[in-house]
Amino acid sequence: MKTNSINPKEDLQAIREIMERSSKFLSLSGLSGIFAGVCALIGAAVAYFILLDSGHVQYDEYLRSLGDSPTNDIRLNLGIDALLVLVTATLGAVYFSFRKAKKAGQQFWTNSTKRLVGHLLIPLVSGGIFAIILVFRNNIELVASVMLIFYGLSLVNAGKFTLGEIHYLGLTEIVLGILAGIFINHGLLFWALGFGLMHIIYGIVMYYRYER
Repeated sequence: MKTNSINPKEDLQAIREIMERSSKFLSLSGLSGIFAGVCALIGAAVAYFILLDSGHVQYDEYLRSLGDSPTNDIRLNLGIDALLVLVTATLGAVYFSFRKAKKAGQQFWTNSTKRLVGHLLIPLVSGGIFAIILVFRNNIELVASVMLIFYGLSLVNAGKFTLGEIHYLGLTEIVLGILAGIFINHGLLFWALGFGLMHIIYGIVMYYRYER
């Protein structure tokens, strides 16, 4: 007569996995991080080599003069550049994450997804509004710092609803944002490191850890 062996540890682990799948958004793809990082680096390259004339246009010299029409053009173009990076990276994140969920036979838009997006958007939208205020107040040199800090806060805030690695990415963004506020003339460099390089490193780690 055969008896079914029951392993309490295995049962407990299975229960934990089921609870995690139901309470966390696990379809976040590492490829979306890589894609976002590449977009950010391209945007930073366009800003530096084209819009800022390979570094000849300095935050503390040229961008703070509201009455200078070329300054206004540069400010507008930098804003468009950043917006294009944001939109492209967001679309890439949705596409790669949706593809991962479909491949795993999971739903993409769930209650966990809604909670993740909600907690992500609160600091993100607040930081975006604050950055716009800084632009109108002619404090352009602090925009990169604010964007990194609030983005980092949004990742930390949303980290409890997805994979834990995003929490550490958020902390890294906050540190880089603080450094961008200290070394003002290198704001674009820290912006490229935070939104570009860190996303690529994060994406590679996530891909090899969860998707290979």
